Amino acid sequence: MTRAARRKARAPAVGRDRALLAQRPFVLFWFARVFAMLARQMVGVAVGWQMYALTGSALDLGFVGLAQFVPSFFLVLVAGHVADRFDRRRVLQACMVAESLAALGLCAGSVLGRIDPATIFVLVFVIGAARAFEMPTMQALLPALVPEPLLARAIAATASAGQAAIIGGPALGGLLYIAGPGIVYSTSMALFMLTGVIVHLVRPRHAPPRLTAPGVSSVLDGIRFIRARPAVLGAISLDMFAVLLGGASALLPIYARDILFTGPWGLGLLRSASAVGALGMALWLAHHPMRGHAGRRMFAGVALFGVATIVFGISRSFTLSLAALIVLGAADMVSVVVRQSLVQLSTPDHMRGRVSAVNALFIGTSNQLGEFESGLTAAWLGVVASVVAGGIGTLAIVALWMRLFPALARVERLDSSLVTNEIVAATRPLPQAAAHRHDRA
Repeated sequence: MTRAARRKARAPAVGRDRALLAQRPFVLFWFARVFAMLARQMVGVAVGWQMYALTGSALDLGFVGLAQFVPSFFLVLVAGHVADRFDRRRVLQACMVAESLAALGLCAGSVLGRIDPATIFVLVFVIGAARAFEMPTMQALLPALVPEPLLARAIAATASAGQAAIIGGPALGGLLYIAGPGIVYSTSMALFMLTGVIVHLVRPRHAPPRLTAPGVSSVLDGIRFIRARPAVLGAISLDMFAVLLGGASALLPIYARDILFTGPWGLGLLRSASAVGALGMALWLAHHPMRGHAGRRMFAGVALFGVATIVFGISRSFTLSLAALIVLGAADMVSVVVRQSLVQLSTPDHMRGRVSAVNALFIGTSNQLGEFESGLTAAWLGVVASVVAGGIGTLAIVALWMRLFPALARVERLDSSLVTNEIVAATRPLPQAAAHRHDRA
């Protein structure tokens, strides 16, 4: 290819990059996402170190995760209803205030020497409750910040922000922890407050119609909506079962110490490897959006996730294990971008909060229960057999889902017109009462 031809091929991508960066509301939203994730990752590192220093119990570390999961599980559907009924920016600001106060409580208790496990559990529970509202609200707000043709790229760019924070947050939190947990918590509190200020500056391109009908039926509309659209249900459930069966993150300490024979430094690299792969893929997809075969690429990505899990499970080489986790993270990001794009493009704006809440519930369930499943099967089958069986199970799920959800395999490009024509119009609509339960003003 000549130099002129290469310049011509790159020109559209460069133009789209500039178009995305020209969307000031999205740029602000991107920074808000980074700062909030950084703060949460830093709190997670400090809480983990502090709890273990106080109790010396691995079980208490598990209870820290449970304290965050319980409010998310029980509040997520209500959170979707709130995201559709109220100004989403105000909901996010309220979440930042709650998380700032929780970080302040952790900081004060640490500085005054009055911190104890019970206090940590309570404040972590508050953070989990705020996150239950934050996740679906952020997902629902994003489509109002960019034109539809840029949505898939915006989702990939937002995912890259999250992965960068997952990589950098723990490292920054661990570094600041040298000066004491109070420094970590105060820095996190400042980041949460800064996020609230940035969200206040975000101006959506259009105001979504407000939901006016409260009640249990309205809360459950998100579930009914997804059930009525096989491609969306297939994408969400495929991603959930892949992570549920193939996730091996809970077993990384055992692999680092007993199988790969590395120290804490090796565990740190293993923990960040999948995030590095995911970040690289997110950046690639942000610059090179999928042109076609999106559904089949999602199936291929999940299958590659399963293969990489098997390779990691049987590997005795640290380098090979690291490479397998990088590939695993990159493959998972393909699934994330396709799933998120399908959910956002197939959902009318007045329902995005409730549908995003169901999506968040699937994600949270796969992450939390995936760790529990890994530990349980490792106790039954052994560590290596557990990971390999999870990878094989992921491949079996891919084969089964291709038969159960053929509409997902037929998805081509990730744009609203094709998704609507090929997926939504081909499935039964919502009941009339549910479809019109919103404010038309």
